[in-house]
Amino acid sequence: MSEYRQCRDLLGDLVDFLDGEAEKALCAAIEQHMRECDNCRVLVDTLRKTIDLYQIHPSAPDDMPPEVRMRLYRRLNLEAFLNPPTS
Repeated sequence: MSEYRQCRDLLGDLVDFLDGEAEKALCAAIEQHMRECDNCRVLVDTLRKTIDLYQIHPSAPDDMPPEVRMRLYRRLNLEAFLNPPTS
C-alpha cells in the first residue's frame, strides 16, 4: 500500500520532472522510485514518448478523424478540450 501511495504522490510532480523544471532532490526521488517501480517507469516512458510525438507532429490531432479524437480525449479524461469555448 505504501508503494501505491508513493506512486500517487509522484504523479503530481511528473510534469515538472519531464519539463526539466523540478528541483534536483525531487528529480532524484522520482528517478530512484522509477528504478524500483516498473509501473511508474512505464508511465514516465510513455509520457515522454507522447510528448516527443506531439512535438514532432503537433498538428496530428487536427488530422485525426473526429470519432478517434473523441475516444482519445475521453480515455485521457480530457473531455473539456473536445469543444473548447469560442471567443
